[in-house]
Amino acid sequence: MTDRSPSTRGSTWLRALRANLRHGVASVRFRMLVGYLVLLAVALTIAIVVTRQVQHARADREIEREQAQEVAELRRLAGGLNPETGEPFGTDVEAILRTYLQRNVPSDDEAFYTVVGGNGFLYSNTSPPLFDDPQFLRLWNVDTPTAATTMTSVADIGEVRWLAVPLASGDGVAGVFVVASFPADDHREVGQVIRVITITGLAVLVVTSALAWTLAGRVLRPVRDLREMAEQINESDLSARIPVEGHDELARLGITFNEMIDRLEHGFNAQRRFLNDVAHELRTPITIARGHLEVLGDDPAERAETVVVVTDELDRMSRYVGDLLVLAKSEQANFLVTEPIDLGELTLDLYQRIRNLGRRSWVLDATPPAGVVTIVADPERISQAVVNLAANAVQHTDEDAEIGFGVAAGGNTAKLWVRDSGPGVDPAIIDLLFDRYARAATSRTRRPEGTGIGLSIVEAIARAHGGSVSVENRPGHGATFTVTVPLGGAPWAPPYAADAATPPSPSTPEPGSTPS
Repeated sequence: MTDRSPSTRGSTWLRALRANLRHGVASVRFRMLVGYLVLLAVALTIAIVVTRQVQHARADREIEREQAQEVAELRRLAGGLNPETGEPFGTDVEAILRTYLQRNVPSDDEAFYTVVGGNGFLYSNTSPPLFDDPQFLRLWNVDTPTAATTMTSVADIGEVRWLAVPLASGDGVAGVFVVASFPADDHREVGQVIRVITITGLAVLVVTSALAWTLAGRVLRPVRDLREMAEQINESDLSARIPVEGHDELARLGITFNEMIDRLEHGFNAQRRFLNDVAHELRTPITIARGHLEVLGDDPAERAETVVVVTDELDRMSRYVGDLLVLAKSEQANFLVTEPIDLGELTLDLYQRIRNLGRRSWVLDATPPAGVVTIVADPERISQAVVNLAANAVQHTDEDAEIGFGVAAGGNTAKLWVRDSGPGVDPAIIDLLFDRYARAATSRTRRPEGTGIGLSIVEAIARAHGGSVSVENRPGHGATFTVTVPLGGAPWAPPYAADAATPPSPSTPEPGSTPS
C-alpha cells in the first residue's frame, strides 16, 4: 500500500477547500447575506452622505445668520448717537467703526475687520491678521456704495467666509466693515459626527451580518431539511418525512413535499404489491402447465389430456391477470365512474345475473321498490363486487344449496349482501379474509389456488366508494358477506390504506345461514 506524498495531500486539501468555497458562495444563504450586506451598506452610505450635507448646510446657515446679525447691529449703531459727543455719528465712519469694535465682541470662530481709506483700520481682539494677506485688502476695498458682498476665500489659516458692508460718505465709500467667519471648527465637528456614524454603522453592519447569517440559516432550515430528506429517499425507503413547523410558505413547501413523497410511496407500494401478486398468483398454474409439458409423451390421448390441463391453467392465469389489473386500477383515482343508480332496478338486474352462476336454490331476500331509492355509485364496480360474492358462495356450496341475495337502504347507506349455507369461514383466518393472500385451509380442496383475489376486489370496490365490506360467520352453517356504501357517494379512497380501521361488521338485513 503506497502512502500519498505531502504535495498530493496538500493538493487534495486545496481542491476540497476550493470545492467548499464554491459551494458556500453558491449557496442561497450566502447570497441572501451578500444581498443584505449590499442593501445595508448602500443605506448606510446614503445616510452618511445626507447627514454630512445636512450638517454642513446647518453650519452655513448659522454663519449667515450671525453675519447678518452683526451687520444689523452696525446699522443700528450708525443711525444712533456718538457716546463721546452725544451727537449723531453723521459721516464720521472712523467713530462708528471704533465704537462698534469697543462695544461688540465676536463669537468663537468669528472676527471683525474695518477698512478706511483703502487701508486696514481696526480689527477685533484675537482676530487673525488677515490684513497681512494682500488679497483681502484688495477684495475689501470697495469704491462704490453697493450692497454687501459675501465670499469665501482661502488663507494660510484655512477657509474664510466673509461679508463686507460698505459705509457711504457723500457720493463715495468712506469705510468697509467686514465680518469674517472661520468654519474649520464646524467642519471638524461635522467630520467627527460622520466618523462616529461611520464607525457605529460598520459595527452595526458586522453585528447584524452575524445575526442575518444565523437568521438566514433558521429561515432556510426547511429547505436544508428538504434537500437532506431528498438525498435519503430512494425507491427502497420512502419513509422519511420533513418535520413541519409554522404556517408560512416554507412550511407549506414542507407539507407539499411530504404529500408528494406520500404519493410516491403509495405508487411504489402499489407497484410492489402488483409484482408480488403476479409472482404469488401465477406461480402455481405455471408450475402445473410446465410439469405436464415436461412429461408430455407421444400418446395422442395423453397429449389431448395435457392440452386440456394446460388450456385450463392458461384460462386461470388469464383470470388472475384480469383480477390483478382490477386491484392495481383500484389504487387510481379514476377507478370509479359514478352516476345516479336506481337501487331497485340494480337489485333485480344483479339477481338475474348471479342466478346463472350455478345450479343453486337462489333466493331474493329483499329489494327496495324500483324508482324509490337512488344511489350514487359505479354500476359496473358494484355489479362486479356482488358477482364476486355470489361466485364465492357458489364455490363453497353444493348443488341445490340455498344462496340468498338482498339489498336494503337505511339512513345514509345502502347494504348489499350475499348469504350461503356452506361450511362457513375458518375463524382462524377470518380477520385476514379480504387479504389477497389469505386462503381458508378448509376450502383448499374445494377451490383452486388464488381465488382469494375475488374478495380482495370486493373490499377494494367498497373502500373506493367510501364504504366497507364485512362478514358474519356461522361455522358449519354458512356466512353472510355485506357491502355497505353511502347513498350519496363519497370521495374516492385508495384501498391500500393499511392504517385505516377495519369497518365494523354490519348486521345482515335478515337472519339466515352464512356462506364463506
